[in-house]
Amino acid sequence: MKRFTKPFMMVILALAATLPLQAQQERSAIEDQYKWDLTPVYESDEVWEQKLEEFKEEMKKISDFKGTLGVSADKLLAYMTYSDNLMKEGYRLYIYASLKSDMDLRDMDNMARTKKIREVFINFGQLASFVSPELAAIPDETIQKFLKEEPKLEIHRLDLEDISRMKMHTLSDLEEALMAKTGMITGTANSAFNVFSNAEMPWENMTLSNGEEIELNRTAFSVQRTSANREDREKATKIYWDNYLKFEGTYGELLNGNIKVDVFGAKSRNYESALESALKPNNIPVEVYHSLIENVNKNLPTFHRYLELKKRMLGVDTLKYSDIYAPTVKGVELKYTYDEAQELILNAFKPLGKEYVSVVKQAFDNRWIDVYPNTGKRSGAYSNGAAYDVHPYILMNYTDQYNEVSTLAHELGHTMHSYYSNKTQPFATSHYATFVAEVASTFNEVLLNDMMQKKLKDDGLKLSLLMSMLDGFKGTLFRQTQFAEFELKIHEMAEQGVPLTGQKFTELYSNICRKYYGHDKGVCMVEDNIGIEWAAIPHFYMSFYVYQYSTSFVASQALASKVLAGEKGAKERYMEFISSGGSDFPIEILKKAGVDMTTSEPFEQAIAAMNSIMDEIETILNKK
Repeated sequence: MKRFTKPFMMVILALAATLPLQAQQERSAIEDQYKWDLTPVYESDEVWEQKLEEFKEEMKKISDFKGTLGVSADKLLAYMTYSDNLMKEGYRLYIYASLKSDMDLRDMDNMARTKKIREVFINFGQLASFVSPELAAIPDETIQKFLKEEPKLEIHRLDLEDISRMKMHTLSDLEEALMAKTGMITGTANSAFNVFSNAEMPWENMTLSNGEEIELNRTAFSVQRTSANREDREKATKIYWDNYLKFEGTYGELLNGNIKVDVFGAKSRNYESALESALKPNNIPVEVYHSLIENVNKNLPTFHRYLELKKRMLGVDTLKYSDIYAPTVKGVELKYTYDEAQELILNAFKPLGKEYVSVVKQAFDNRWIDVYPNTGKRSGAYSNGAAYDVHPYILMNYTDQYNEVSTLAHELGHTMHSYYSNKTQPFATSHYATFVAEVASTFNEVLLNDMMQKKLKDDGLKLSLLMSMLDGFKGTLFRQTQFAEFELKIHEMAEQGVPLTGQKFTELYSNICRKYYGHDKGVCMVEDNIGIEWAAIPHFYMSFYVYQYSTSFVASQALASKVLAGEKGAKERYMEFISSGGSDFPIEILKKAGVDMTTSEPFEQAIAAMNSIMDEIETILNKK
């Protein structure tokens, strides 16, 4: 039902664990081979403008289908075909505009192009507002009759049969038209957050212990919080988050505005909560979300064991939050150039077969990846594979740290998921749900870490890698669930009518963070200003997205272990999984791949894997 109620749905995936980066290097100084080639999407801005005008004319034809959808199988198929062709071009238009904008957020022409296509889609949403109510009015038996009469409707079976399940959330023609118009304002908070946090927020200066003075922007903080010098780490943490506290009210209003949009949408469509509104369209039970938080809280002692190991390896009396990104093995740092990263990744992916590896090599060789940071470039990393007839694109802000090698492997997982789904599925079922989106990405991280673990013989290097693997559990399983718990509570507070302010967010975030890190138990001291960290998390503007990093991480651990163990049929089932797109509900697609996320078994396996890594670390430490 989602495709009918939301005519514009982009598949843009971002890595939550990736630090935002902003460098002073100008884009013109970077060689072309390390920058996107957007000509496969459109040859030029002029061609894009021409295609946009053609799209605007084509979308007006939607009115020709009003009153016809339930008349006959032929009429219904005609609409479905028209909708697919229109959306295929629409996604392409948006991708070109958004990728160009992300190269340099300061470029007003690029930003204007993105706003232009968004407005076009809002207008289309109003024109298409009759579709959902009209489809919902078709009796179930009539839908089944049409499916039997017209074999070409088969690719739309899941959407059509899903109409009945979602009828209670479908509004009248007039109400749907009104909801479509809200698209003109619902993205404002997110857009303002992106512009302010990425381009306009002022930064404080900091004097390092060696006397060097730096501007403590995001790039600098990402470096200083991983510094081996504890004095610099602590000072950077205080200055950086104190700076965010100056804008606590502004960030609070932005996030509050976004939450209000979620609550409004849920209430308007007769959902019991914003959480149900986010999960039900993909047939994900809300119990899956609650179960994740419950299971993670129940296993916080395992997380605390990791923190105690961190404390032991750092050799500090009291572990602080400002220490959690510090290198734990003195004199050892895993660093790889981009060329070296490519070689590592190609070797790591060999268990998935020659074809898989050859496609990854195409991504490296044919400018699918925008590699290095430049001034004004969008922060973080993502893969965008929504252009059906074009290869996916990856945005990186690559540094030579091992975690960036892992990030690249992660984003290539998204890219391969999109590549195979687009290649195998018709457009109607090519877009996979966000619930499974992070499985392929974290699966690739497991492959990379497994290869590296076998490759490294030196105990120091192995310890560094094993701790990096544990950092993955920390960042993806525990940290993202911490985010998910915070996100759930702030939505529940809004639904209960509690006034939300930046100060309220900071207080709540601090309490949850201190619970996770064992602050009151003396495991890790969470400094007072860490409560403002919520203000730097872009994923809180993505409506219950972050929990899927955790659930996907759990699922990928189980799937990867089967492939690496050489289990019969495991590789084939995995390739079928990344080729499935949205041909079934995500829970069912994962079951076919061999993981049942409605049970606690995958989670228990992930915790067991984490404890196994810690056992190995302790063995090496005790040997020393």
